[in-house]
Amino acid sequence: MTAKAREAFTPDYSVHPGEILGETLQARSISQAELASRCGLSEKHVSQIINGKASISSETALAFERVLAMRASLWMNLESSHRLFVARSEERERLASYVEWAREFPLRELAKRGWIPSDASGEQKARALLEFFGVASPDAWETQYGRLVVAYRKSPTMKASPKAVAAWLRIGDLRASEIDTEPFDRSAFRSALEGIRSLTNVKASVFEPRMKQLCAESGVALAFVPELPKTRLSGATRWISTDKALILQSLRHRKDDHFWFTFFHEAAHVLLHGKREIFIDDEDAAQSAKEEEADRFAANLLIPEAEYAELSSLRSISRSKVRAFAKKLGIAPGIVVGRLQYDEVIPFDWMNDLKRTFEFAEERHPEI
Repeated sequence: MTAKAREAFTPDYSVHPGEILGETLQARSISQAELASRCGLSEKHVSQIINGKASISSETALAFERVLAMRASLWMNLESSHRLFVARSEERERLASYVEWAREFPLRELAKRGWIPSDASGEQKARALLEFFGVASPDAWETQYGRLVVAYRKSPTMKASPKAVAAWLRIGDLRASEIDTEPFDRSAFRSALEGIRSLTNVKASVFEPRMKQLCAESGVALAFVPELPKTRLSGATRWISTDKALILQSLRHRKDDHFWFTFFHEAAHVLLHGKREIFIDDEDAAQSAKEEEADRFAANLLIPEAEYAELSSLRSISRSKVRAFAKKLGIAPGIVVGRLQYDEVIPFDWMNDLKRTFEFAEERHPEI
């Protein structure tokens, strides 16, 4: 649900029920003392209600109903509306103190994608940001997302903004909530990966819906969310529940070698690593043992080790040999080129014309 869909009218005034009570007594020539006596209340308590210093309880509302013939629901609705108005007024003051906190997030890009309003005050944007994250305050945000922030601050090499990363992950979570999946099945997902590998030769408009379908059928929600400013991420993996995993790709690199390696790297986290962990693949981060394991899985699934050793050991590698090798393995030639470049078997400026650049619907319309 985008920001515009959440807009609602909120009045800028409220009538305290005591004001209505005072006008009613005056119109009926009933003194506060008489009302107090008839209702079994102290005169002081009635005076405090009329002066807005005391609230009307459900018992008092029922007493007023019997004595004044005005339904208890009227008094309770007036009381409830006034309390909510007061609470909103106090909230506006709190939101003013949240504006600086909110500015640490990529507000302009979130507004551009429709997650928060663009034509709004600082307080309104702060409120929309809290709603976007599903938390009530910055303190609640720290409790919910603090583990992520702490993890990022541990590494001085990371250039990404933890708050921008959290926003990107939140979009992924919201996307995942819209994807219906079967309960996770490890063997089904492993088979799905083989099917997805066979799609590397076709264009994005063909493989994208099919790979999302294969993932969903095995319990994995696959979402493409273009990167936000100051994220520098290629992908992320986390478990939404014990039966549903999320693979999130930023499309930071849209060449086929990077795209497919990223996907199978994230898939490795689903297959090989714990359900309580969150894997965020930051390009500036030092590699952990699990990240290296995911790298090996992706590399070997795309190009089996024995076959790759045979190709990389050749004295000379030509375009025709790369094409023939890729055709033999049933994968896109650009994937082979990327692997050879990464391992410095060929220079990085060789054979880049064999790589394809993908464009996805999410890049043209990131709010989709």
